[in-house]
Amino acid sequence: MKQAKLLTDAERKRLSAVVDSLRHSTRNHTAIALSFYAGLRACEIAALRIGDVFDASGAVRDTIYLSAAQTKGSDSCTVLMNKKLRAQLKQYALRYPKQVAKPNAALIFSGKGGSFTAQTVVNLFQRLYKLAGIEGASSHSGRRQFVTELADRGINARVVQALARHKNLNTTMRYIDLNENKLRAAVELINF
Repeated sequence: MKQAKLLTDAERKRLSAVVDSLRHSTRNHTAIALSFYAGLRACEIAALRIGDVFDASGAVRDTIYLSAAQTKGSDSCTVLMNKKLRAQLKQYALRYPKQVAKPNAALIFSGKGGSFTAQTVVNLFQRLYKLAGIEGASSHSGRRQFVTELADRGINARVVQALARHKNLNTTMRYIDLNENKLRAAVELINF
C-alpha cells in the first residue's frame, strides 16, 4: 500500500515559507497544524466548526470533540490539542476575530467565506506541497507524520493507536515509518 510521504525538516521549512507567502496564510497554517499536531484527516479538518475549537469567550479549547458526522468512521471521538496547535489557533483568533465570533461557521473557510469540503482540503494540501516542491506528500502526510513521530519518541503503541483514533492496532502500525537508521539505533539499545 502506498504511504503518504513524511516531510524532512527542510521540506517543513519550505512548506512554511510557501504558506507565509500566500493569501490566507493563517488559515492554511491552521489546516497544516491540525494535520501534523493532531493527526486529523482531511474530512475532519473540513468538518470543524469554530465552536469545536473555541469556547463562547473565544478561548482555545484544550480538546476537540468530534461528532460521529465529523469523522471517517462515523464514531464520535476526542482529539487532544498540544501547545503548538493551541498557539496556532490563538494566531487564528487574532487574525480572524469576526470568524471566531461565529460558533457555527467553518474553521477552515473558503475565499468566499463558505466551508471547505474534504476534497477542497485535499486540494489545498496538494497545492501547498506542489508550490513547496515536495513530491509524494498528500493531505495524509501530516497524519502519518503525527503517528510516526509519536512512535519514534517511544510512545506506547496502544497510546499512539488511541491518539490516531484507529480501531485496529495493525492500522496504526502501517503508518509508522521504518528505515535502516531506526533499526540500527534500536539494536544499539541492547545492553547485556
